[in-house]
Amino acid sequence: MLSEAERLACLRLIRSEHVGPVTYRHLLGRFGTAEAALAGLPALARKGGRRRPIRTCPQPEAERELESLSVLGGRMVMLGEAAYPVGLAALEDAPPVLSLLGRDEVLSWPAVAIVGARNASANACRFAENLAQGLGEAEHLVVSGLARGIDAAAHRGALATGTLAVLAGGVDVVYPPQNRGLYEDMREQGLLLSEVPLGTQPQARHFPRRNRLISGLSKGVVVVEAALRSGSLITARFAADQGREVMAVPGSPLDPRAKGCNSLIKQGATLIDSLQDVLQAITPEARLGIRPSPPQAPPVLADAAAEEEAESGKARLLELLGPSPVAVDELVRRCHLSAAAVSVALLELELAGRLERHPGARVSLVLDAKADAGL
Repeated sequence: MLSEAERLACLRLIRSEHVGPVTYRHLLGRFGTAEAALAGLPALARKGGRRRPIRTCPQPEAERELESLSVLGGRMVMLGEAAYPVGLAALEDAPPVLSLLGRDEVLSWPAVAIVGARNASANACRFAENLAQGLGEAEHLVVSGLARGIDAAAHRGALATGTLAVLAGGVDVVYPPQNRGLYEDMREQGLLLSEVPLGTQPQARHFPRRNRLISGLSKGVVVVEAALRSGSLITARFAADQGREVMAVPGSPLDPRAKGCNSLIKQGATLIDSLQDVLQAITPEARLGIRPSPPQAPPVLADAAAEEEAESGKARLLELLGPSPVAVDELVRRCHLSAAAVSVALLELELAGRLERHPGARVSLVLDAKADAGL
């Protein structure tokens, strides 16, 4: 059980400059508490090469966010609390805080995601809505992203039973505007969830991060209709990486909106054309090997030997980094430093604004790092 002071510190930490979900976990592993991590941020950023002070989230700003969410009728759940979804907690980049608006009791239900094209065909929307209704009647939560097309159809189909929308912006931001009516229905009958601050307007970079949560919350992801280059395939890729079942509805080879699903099936996704197909694919989880892993323990980074090794090997590590993402494991192999020392060095570089993290435990140098770090 987190104290109120530590809960506030957790929010301040993730809202501070250059602190993302992975960095947050490393900081907790290094300092033990969010309060201690906040105090240690400036020194770490300086060690990474930053000259101007790093911005930490002020306490009044975090208090206003919590109060504003409460006024809306929502609440915030922190990583490590009992109400935090088990599936998400197992992810390396699990969001440290979740803002919730609506029926938050549905977070504990077994969930299936339904995603697909925004410009979906009428038949695909009808299939998605019927499938969502059937999953709801089978006591499953339906997860999607509140987009036009398939997402909206899935939410409508499960509105009476239980549905969750993961938003790319703040839980108080209606996007797209055409879905305002559905958004209001979700506030009353479903659940809206986001990891970003209230008032955040969705930007292109937010949607892949949202997609990892859609898959992470679910036992499996059903792609109903999707082009070859679409956000739905990003969600499917996250699902595969996270050990979730990937399912796809086949379509006509003459329809570009079906090419993504057909490609997924060729790559091994389960072909779906009925509710029973979905239920069979996700049950029992043990047979399919998709039981969520237990929550990951924060990595332990802070010992004097690792810090000294990181300081002496940082120049060598920087030589191996560039604008193209590279796996952290590859850096460990090539720079001949311990994994703990590499983690320490990467943490300091990220807090200095010189490093960016990517999905799949990959990192890259920030091209405009000199301006960002005040060098």
